[in-house]
Amino acid sequence: MSYLPTYSGARISGCWTLTSDGSGDGEGSLDRLLPSVSTGLSPRKRTTSQCKSEPPLLRTSKRTIYTAGRPPWYNEHGTQSKEAFVIGLCGGSASGKTTVARKIIEALDVPWVVLLSMDSFYKVLTPEEQTLAASNDYNFDHPDAFDFDLLKHILRKLKQGKSVKIPVYDFTTHGRHKEWKTVYGASVIIFEGIMAFADKELLQLLDMKLFVDTDSDIRLVRRLRRDISERGREIEGVIKQYNKFVKPAFEQYIEPTMRLADIVVPRGGGNMVAIDLIVQHVHSQLEERELSVRAALASAHQAQPLPQTLSVLESTPQVRGMHTIIRNKETSRDEFIFYSKRLMRLLIERALSFLPSQVHVVQTPQGEDYEGRTFNGKRITGVSILRAGETMEPALRAVCKDVRIGKILIQTNQDTGEPELHYLRLPKDISEDHVILMDCTVSTGAAAMMAVRVLLDHDVQEDKIMLVSLLMAEMGIHSVAYAFPQVKIITTAVDKKVNDLFHIIPGIGNFGDRYFGTDAPPDWSDEELDEPSY
Repeated sequence: MSYLPTYSGARISGCWTLTSDGSGDGEGSLDRLLPSVSTGLSPRKRTTSQCKSEPPLLRTSKRTIYTAGRPPWYNEHGTQSKEAFVIGLCGGSASGKTTVARKIIEALDVPWVVLLSMDSFYKVLTPEEQTLAASNDYNFDHPDAFDFDLLKHILRKLKQGKSVKIPVYDFTTHGRHKEWKTVYGASVIIFEGIMAFADKELLQLLDMKLFVDTDSDIRLVRRLRRDISERGREIEGVIKQYNKFVKPAFEQYIEPTMRLADIVVPRGGGNMVAIDLIVQHVHSQLEERELSVRAALASAHQAQPLPQTLSVLESTPQVRGMHTIIRNKETSRDEFIFYSKRLMRLLIERALSFLPSQVHVVQTPQGEDYEGRTFNGKRITGVSILRAGETMEPALRAVCKDVRIGKILIQTNQDTGEPELHYLRLPKDISEDHVILMDCTVSTGAAAMMAVRVLLDHDVQEDKIMLVSLLMAEMGIHSVAYAFPQVKIITTAVDKKVNDLFHIIPGIGNFGDRYFGTDAPPDWSDEELDEPSY
């Protein structure tokens, strides 16, 4: 998701980059690319994260999305155990920093890279400063022109894996756009700017420091071309600003910081030897930070009593009968859908009973007071873990008027066996909501843990998250409860065992395949399927 001023973010080739048409919003809607809930009985083709014979790219008319997922950035305790790797990229104005950054991204070939531009952090100008800027008499190349406090705050949160909002600076008006851009989920952060090495606290956030050294004549020609064609400046004004501010600032503030760099890159983006060296080092650092969460979950917290945060729907004859039908491998698809929906409705109603409420007195048509209850919170938001969790959305909408819905796509990497985050779309200001997290089955709890971690990274309070699932294994319950002890867990049934393939035993089969009518191709092994949400 790359951020430069006056543009909007869209993921391109594994990073967030810019689209000049202003499309995208950092966590934009890709609804037309995702399977939708269907209650009809026509079979649907099975969806997978990527074809093994094709590059992990999804192209639309306006953007190219890198579909490789983000591996776990937390341990089995649910806490972040690895920070994003931050590359600081410094150099004079128009030295080719962004070109070098893009070359690094292309050579890295890893998903979830964020390109963060220091240009986004120019201070908002006062009316007096606006007048100076209009006549090219304001110094944009001085450290005081940047909001270092905001920059450090955002970079620190990004490094910690948090969701952040980044200002969008407009060089035409010298102000910030009203709408800031949301960025989340960086494995690698490339931070570039002319003053990238100018602050001591900022330097401490950088894991690797690069300086792009380009001849001053080349930088001047590039700046003239950019400011005239992209920013609507006059040639006289550009030259005046260069001689008065840009050149002296480079000599006073930027060039001396070259000594702080781990690697100096002469000639910018054309120096592939330097870029290859950088990429090799970053790859080695990422390999050292790899985690194995599912293996840890499989061996942890077993033989423990079920947690108090768990609520299981009472096993009445009706509930037991519906489970009998949906667990039966001979059940037709229409009956499977019908009885699954009945259970989902009961499950959602049970979950809503745990929301905070307060006394509320109303007057009946007979003129008498009735002391009732009303929801004591700001909003309720549902978040489904795709694809099976999406089937629970109609049940939530049926009982919760105007509920907001978010989506998270998590799939298993068939090489590592680990869950990976592929896509998310969350409503704005979700941090203030009570969130009902929906998935139909929970086996080891790996996907549920990742989804909860995503919500926490977006500042949702842990005690305002409820995980609801039709069927859960004891292993998954223990995993989620141990990592997130304040998350309420609600299900209609609990099975004791998980087999070597991490399938619930006796289980319900692949819920998504049975609900949507999708069958695996005969030449695929069971391990090649997107399994029923772990």
